[in-house]
Amino acid sequence: MASKKIHFLITAGGTREYIDPVRFISNASSGKMGYELARAALKAGHKVTLITTVKKSEIRNQKSEVKIVEVISAADMFKAVKNYFKKCDCLIMAAAVSDYTPIKISKNKIKKENENLTIKLKPTVDILKWAGKNKKLGQIVVGFALEDKNLRKNAEKKLKEKNLDMIIANSPAAIGAEKSTVYIKQKNKKWLTLPKAAKFSIAQKIIAQIK
Repeated sequence: MASKKIHFLITAGGTREYIDPVRFISNASSGKMGYELARAALKAGHKVTLITTVKKSEIRNQKSEVKIVEVISAADMFKAVKNYFKKCDCLIMAAAVSDYTPIKISKNKIKKENENLTIKLKPTVDILKWAGKNKKLGQIVVGFALEDKNLRKNAEKKLKEKNLDMIIANSPAAIGAEKSTVYIKQKNKKWLTLPKAAKFSIAQKIIAQIK
């Protein structure tokens, strides 16, 4: 009997929160893990909607089973996730969404002065928490936790507080790396360690766990 085709909604890359027309706050996320998850899901025969801040070519040759939605900011990503969330079977939030965004964006480039510059920030919407709260019966929500200390403890806290079905934890060493080690926790299950391997191999194992 053929396995069920799953519609994955996957996010990738770091968001950009603009200060003025040329400057922004962002992070070091390469988007590689999100893209590898999309590739792994497609290879396993599933359907993918990829919401990404990073433009990559290796997945664009796929045909009807992938839809790519390009976004820039955390607000853009939230809007896109809300738009496609109801139609997916599983959301994987692999993107590094900025926690803060400028309260005010300057319409013109800010000129350099011989004084300190203060930029006021406000929290962005917690997309993962929104998804955990609004998921329907049978829908799966998977989050990532990048932690520099108390990795499992902080990741498990995130799993519970945001009503997730699975959390994937890793350290800052994973940023931009070709290989990484990840730790997976599902509700009511023990931690699973995926030893250091290429990100595509890690992605395939994550997709298999979700299936």
